[in-house]
Amino acid sequence: MLKDVHIWLPDYIRDRLARKRPRGPVTILFAFVDHFEPMQKDDDPLDLQIERVETWVRGYEGLCEGHTDSAGRTPQHTYFFPQEQYTPRVLDILGAHCDRGFGETEIHIHHDNDTEEGFVEKIETFKEQLARHGMLPVDKHTGERMYGFIHGNWALDNARKDGRWCGLNNEITLLKKTGCYADFTLPCAPADGQTRKVNSIYFADDDPDRPRSHDYGRDIAFGGNDSGDLLLIQGPLMLNWKKRSRGFMPGIENGDVSLANRLSADRMKLWLDAGISVAGREEVIFIKVHTHGVKPKNTPYLLGNEMSETISMMEKEWRGKKGHSLLYVTAREMANVALAFNEGIDLPVAELFDYRLVLKNH
Repeated sequence: MLKDVHIWLPDYIRDRLARKRPRGPVTILFAFVDHFEPMQKDDDPLDLQIERVETWVRGYEGLCEGHTDSAGRTPQHTYFFPQEQYTPRVLDILGAHCDRGFGETEIHIHHDNDTEEGFVEKIETFKEQLARHGMLPVDKHTGERMYGFIHGNWALDNARKDGRWCGLNNEITLLKKTGCYADFTLPCAPADGQTRKVNSIYFADDDPDRPRSHDYGRDIAFGGNDSGDLLLIQGPLMLNWKKRSRGFMPGIENGDVSLANRLSADRMKLWLDAGISVAGREEVIFIKVHTHGVKPKNTPYLLGNEMSETISMMEKEWRGKKGHSLLYVTAREMANVALAFNEGIDLPVAELFDYRLVLKNH
């Protein structure tokens, strides 16, 4: 599990030593992002894909019954849907589910040895397709159709050592060009696409001649009014000393929630301890975790009684205990809070969910 740890461990140690920790109650923004891939194999028939999505929708809506955050809102799920898997019937089902208040849909892509023209065409076409289903936000100021992004195979900006599953050293430039408001790919350790920078919300600038331009960047700060080619909102990456590897080495906590990585109180504590926040507003903690929801081996766990019981435990721990508050958010809403903080907007957090990026049908 500590494969390629040299990439990120030095910055992890520096981050642990330097991070400011709030002394009083905190507000926890909790986003669950999903690499949502109904087609698990290239030859999966459409009927099977539809069955998987319908099963997920029924199960998720049932799972949410009885679960609310500090504002009385149901859990939110952000579906990063693969561009290459677009089918109208599947997106109609997912769109109706989101319209009922259970989440939002954004863009995921798997590609290999791509070209600038090919990437831009894929993204722009997919934006139009999703917009026809009432998906994707617009920028209040410009009216531009925007999107959140997760890169398939953890290969953002050609990050893999073998050069596979991307091919674009200037992908960050292309994301900006096509209206990406934030990336939610990371963390991905132990995969080699992991950045050196960890547990951060930051702006990266592209060097179009080299890969991995997001290895470093500028942490956003309250009222800093910073900008860049790409806003990255990372999830927690921590050493887990209670999950040992080879008997003595710590395991890695990377925010994956799956059958192989079940939720637990110990993991939730690590997510909180990661302390991902905006400098100057450390009392608001951003927790973004990820899953592959319709992977057949994951679905029964993610929609089952064990998950419901663990969510209840999380709500009990984070919804009022020691004055804490828990707010379920989508990826878009989480980005809106970060952008508002960057501009020094001092309002209650829940009033910032639609700060800049809004859904037209809301």
